[in-house]
Amino acid sequence: MNLIQCSRRSDIALPFVECLHHVNVNPKPALLVSRSLRRTRSHCGSKNVIKCSHLMPGHLEGSFVGKKQVEERPKKLQFVRTLLIDNYDSYTYNIYQELSVINGVPPVVIRNDSWTWKDICQHLYEENAFDNIVISPGPGSPTCPADVGICLQLLLECGDIPILGVCLGHQALGYVHGAKVVHASQPIHGRLSEIKHNGSRLFHDIPSGRNSGFKVVRYHSLVLDAQTLPEELVPIAWTTSSDALSFSEDNFVSPDAYAKTSEGYSTLFSDIRNENSWPLSHSGDIRSRKVLMGIMHSTWPHYGVQFHPESVATCHGRQIFKNFRRITEDYWLRSSSSFFRRRYAYFTGQVRLTNTPSVETDGNHVLQEVTRSRRPVDDLDERNCLGMTNLGISPTTIDMKLLKLTWRRLEGLAAKLGGAKNIFCELFSDDKAENTFWLDSSSIEKGRARFSFMGGKGGPLSKRLTFRLTNRSDAAHCGGYLSIEDAHGHVSSTYLEKGFLDFLNKELLSFHCEEKDFEGLPFEFYGGFVGYIGYNLKVECGAATNCHKSPVPDACFLFADNFVVVDHLNDDVYLMSIHDRNTPGTTWLDNTEEKLLTLRTAPTEEPKNKNMGSMTISPHEAGFCAEKSKEQYMEDVRKCLQYIKDGESYELCVTTQIRKKVEEMDPLQLYLHLRETNPAPYAAWLNFAKENLHICCSSPERFLRLDRNGILEAKPIKGTIARGVTKEEDEKRKLQLHYSEKDQAENLMIVDLLRNDLGRVCEPGSVHVPHLMDVESYATVHTMVSTIRGKKRSDVSAVDCVRAAFPGGSMTGAPKLRSMELLDSLETCSRGIYSGSIGFFSINQTFDLNIVIRTVVIHENEASIGAGGAIVALSNPEDEYEEMNLKTCAPVKAVMDIQNDENLAIPFPPLFFSR
Repeated sequence: MNLIQCSRRSDIALPFVECLHHVNVNPKPALLVSRSLRRTRSHCGSKNVIKCSHLMPGHLEGSFVGKKQVEERPKKLQFVRTLLIDNYDSYTYNIYQELSVINGVPPVVIRNDSWTWKDICQHLYEENAFDNIVISPGPGSPTCPADVGICLQLLLECGDIPILGVCLGHQALGYVHGAKVVHASQPIHGRLSEIKHNGSRLFHDIPSGRNSGFKVVRYHSLVLDAQTLPEELVPIAWTTSSDALSFSEDNFVSPDAYAKTSEGYSTLFSDIRNENSWPLSHSGDIRSRKVLMGIMHSTWPHYGVQFHPESVATCHGRQIFKNFRRITEDYWLRSSSSFFRRRYAYFTGQVRLTNTPSVETDGNHVLQEVTRSRRPVDDLDERNCLGMTNLGISPTTIDMKLLKLTWRRLEGLAAKLGGAKNIFCELFSDDKAENTFWLDSSSIEKGRARFSFMGGKGGPLSKRLTFRLTNRSDAAHCGGYLSIEDAHGHVSSTYLEKGFLDFLNKELLSFHCEEKDFEGLPFEFYGGFVGYIGYNLKVECGAATNCHKSPVPDACFLFADNFVVVDHLNDDVYLMSIHDRNTPGTTWLDNTEEKLLTLRTAPTEEPKNKNMGSMTISPHEAGFCAEKSKEQYMEDVRKCLQYIKDGESYELCVTTQIRKKVEEMDPLQLYLHLRETNPAPYAAWLNFAKENLHICCSSPERFLRLDRNGILEAKPIKGTIARGVTKEEDEKRKLQLHYSEKDQAENLMIVDLLRNDLGRVCEPGSVHVPHLMDVESYATVHTMVSTIRGKKRSDVSAVDCVRAAFPGGSMTGAPKLRSMELLDSLETCSRGIYSGSIGFFSINQTFDLNIVIRTVVIHENEASIGAGGAIVALSNPEDEYEEMNLKTCAPVKAVMDIQNDENLAIPFPPLFFSR
């Protein structure tokens, strides 16, 4: 047996190229062909040497497996182990979810700069730990080494390992072999195209061509120039035309639907055509009108697709991943069976045996990760990126708080007392409603919401938390100062090195209450923390830095031990009290019940979602000062469009703020008026007296909810249009939104982003989209709303779920991390509470949080309102400015009404005690 050795390039000789300036390189691979039965690495002097094995020349699929090998093929691999390289993208965990189901074991996910080349070689060549590699999408260009990290070297030097590149990974495969990366004729993000392919094994069992049903989602501004493909790269797929398709329900086939029709793995085409059937010399008119969508290496098992098979709206995406598994199996099964026994034995011996989830495959528990670098890993973002799940918090290190919940149901009382508004004002409006909360489902139509939670100064367990990040706020220094005021008014302050979410996680894990205490309750909040998380806490969730310090605390919460729940469906009122297990807790229940029962019956005055029509009032007319002028805002939009054109982002949610002094305004009066004129299912009132901070929120958008069954749900809004004045005009505008290609693209991008965020903490295969692009109507606008759900993994906590998804993708864009960096460079002030989340964290590890939009924040007698919009490739600066103003209309008008209308001086209708 002859073994040819060659020196490996220690670094790729590709200079940094600014954006799309192309250096035409065609580096020759350092890997040579050998007949060895395994990959090994040795040393020749001071140079590393790769001894390449099993790589057979002529990888073209027609000669991929000989007749004898087909007849004597060993049985399939029980599972396939994938190394998934994350290029800091927001869709990587959609691929993770697909591969977890298809491979029989979750992939190991690493960032493109997490492992050194030495780490890579150890796991691939010494430990034989992986069967294939998938390179994720990502922002930027393969011409910029920082955007792709280790990926170029992998593609250049690992010719003996099956690799699939998606989007940026596809472009990297072309670029590393000498193809040019250029701007596409038009950026395509969140839009669909029909695909024609040439029968490559990657597309086995998938139709081809116009009207075939093979429609895919594209997120890219850059493409490989097909004219520059070298001989070793073969085109295998392209669009059927240069035009993108709009989304419609007729075009959409969910992954669940097509999975049912393709359960079995594909077999080899007996009549597969040679991959050179579309030679580089083909007529130029095809290349000019159609976009290259797939390539493969002629002798290595390397493939690339420009589109996104993992998108919820891509048809037959799961089949592509199944085909790649089969390609991997056939590639490795050509080696001897003894080799595979060694690989399997090594893998099962090296995986971690503790704190690691498993996936059951044919009765065997196969663990998901191999031991990686020895660097300490503390934050969830890094741990999830690596497939690691050890939370680092042992129950033995937490002081458990044993609590008891007592409660009462007052049947049908809400309607008799006039609804939630009257109950709140009677119980909690004294002293200007200081230190009170009201999570207010003021829009209950069409089942959007059912329960409202309200409370004020509580019992002996109540406390107020105020957290401020330090001036140096970035991912490496996300600490800050926490102030805690207890029920007796005593204040203590401490520095939290690991940030607020780490503290909150430990607090919630410390609570223990008997399940029998909750029996019979139809809602999820049993007491706990109510408040907000500000946008700047993004640095605790993976964001690189905060460019602007928030003028308000970065998080404020009240611990609610005594509170009231209103069931809007059944008109019941629940009185809730949690207390130490050895302390009686009925006094507050007795007093509150007596107070409510002695009230006279009042007419129900809950707000209705009436069509207010188009509001033409501008913030300037209402006396607000804008952070940016119209021209400055439109210039921000133009900059976003350039970032998108250069491939830096798919979508950017740019925002701004407007402000006005309101010294004489009653904040509670403002909120009561806002909920009447713009009712919303996730509205909220929060008052933090010592901070002189009042929050009047009429949000229609849920960020994230975790219920008692472990189901996570997100309901992002993307796409907004003003309501019409007449019924006919209103219906026309609703249909206009429904069929708007721009708004469909916005919504689809964020749906895929939220699927990714939930995919980081959910069981493999559980993330799904029960509602895609529904249109909901509110008092002033129609909105496009989608719903994403998944089953939480048992080894992650409630706070871990929030950390994986915060800030809400509808307020950042995608990819989230790069988009937040770009937005920080454009925006001139902190978003503060706007773009953050308001809601509760319950003692039973459930939560429900909104997205803070359509909100007036009053801090130190100044009212501020944030607004913005998602910028996509189809955006128009003038239209984006008008949409941003539209979103301020409801809160701006509420402020103006309160200041101008003396008839609104009484904040609530009077109630009388019966004598």
